[in-house]
Amino acid sequence: MEHQINPNKTTKTPYNEKQIANEVLSYFRPGCSVNLGIGMPTAIAELIPLDYHIMIHSENGVLGVKGRPTQDEVSPTLINAGKETVSIRSGASFFDSAMSFGMIRGGHIDFSVLGGMEVDCEGSLANWMVPGKKITGMGGAMDLVNGAKNVFVMMSHFDKEGKSKLQKVCSLPLTGKNVVDLVFTDLGIFKPESSHFKIIKLFEGFDTSDLYTEKFDKNQNINLFQY
Repeated sequence: MEHQINPNKTTKTPYNEKQIANEVLSYFRPGCSVNLGIGMPTAIAELIPLDYHIMIHSENGVLGVKGRPTQDEVSPTLINAGKETVSIRSGASFFDSAMSFGMIRGGHIDFSVLGGMEVDCEGSLANWMVPGKKITGMGGAMDLVNGAKNVFVMMSHFDKEGKSKLQKVCSLPLTGKNVVDLVFTDLGIFKPESSHFKIIKLFEGFDTSDLYTEKFDKNQNINLFQY
């Protein structure tokens, strides 16, 4: 996965997906219910210890997803909401979409972990479309950000052009407004605090100057990240 850091700074190593996933996992509690969005968040499923007894929910109608299947377990009819084949744990259950979204909208999902294109300091999330580009569908994201008890976003800190995905105000169409509790990027962990992002943790080797690039609005965003 390509990461773009300020080219004027000494080369540092951002966290990879597995490392970010472990940071997210540290916030889960044993016995909780979790929904994992497509893309980067799916890495979490394979890292959850069995003795945590965490039940992973998929909005297409599965509770008890375990992760990617082995060659002996794989079934073309057992998939998650992202149409990826999955395996299930003992005690898993299957149900229709009405029941699945009833769980989400009824507030029965403890943690929702989603990918993101942008998050702003008010906790708004944009992750479903870029104007003018192909739209594959909303999926359950709008329901999840409003129904889950805790909403985490897991994404790279910079986009392909080197622009921070953590913004003062989102410029892309919103998935939800004031909904994000924590943001996990390859540089650290951040909490939206209305006027800025509170730095919960910066990963080893990084400091606040690594959170923006000279190319994109350094002066505008210089106070966007605060301890």
